[in-house]
Amino acid sequence: MARYTGSVCRICRRENLKLFLKGDRCHSDKCAFDRRSYVPGEHGQRRRGKTSDYGIQLREKQKVKRMYGLSEKQFHLSFQDADRQKGITGTNLLVILERRLDSVVYRLGFTNSRTQGRHFVRHNHFMVNGKRVNIPSYRVKVGDQISVGEKSKKVQAINGALEAVVRRGIPQWLDLDKNEMLGTIKSFPVRDDLTMPMQEQLIVELYSK
Repeated sequence: MARYTGSVCRICRRENLKLFLKGDRCHSDKCAFDRRSYVPGEHGQRRRGKTSDYGIQLREKQKVKRMYGLSEKQFHLSFQDADRQKGITGTNLLVILERRLDSVVYRLGFTNSRTQGRHFVRHNHFMVNGKRVNIPSYRVKVGDQISVGEKSKKVQAINGALEAVVRRGIPQWLDLDKNEMLGTIKSFPVRDDLTMPMQEQLIVELYSK
């Protein structure tokens, strides 16, 4: 699968929004977006102009796709799943993305970013209902328990992320036992639980063309 290997700070600048792709660094004065909040490139400071409706829809899709660290194919498949479900397609899409295991371990505070969450999931650091799961796209269900493996409880990066989770907070649809390094899925997220500025209807309009 194609994987972006460039500077993730450029992604935030391109989308004109801090996406918190680098964990704690995004909260510090080292954040590149805070220092240069314009489009990257030689003429970045002069590139803010009128954008077509299609361009606005495309940027919204790119923003959400990059926020969750998915490839174009993965994102499109997630949209197709959302479109097949009952309810509002845009909301269904965001719920599907939030239910990914790499996103859940980030939301629980076990990692500092979704990218780190995906990396740690692949390296067998987490368990779902007592069984190791190394598939980042695994979709959690209500009642699932996400725990840190016994040996992984000593990993400095995981402990450091848990110490910093107070700043981010835990969403209402999740429950965290910090001492046991155990998270529980209390319910699926609702739209109000997702506080990042996302206009999912623009994505639906883009794929409906």
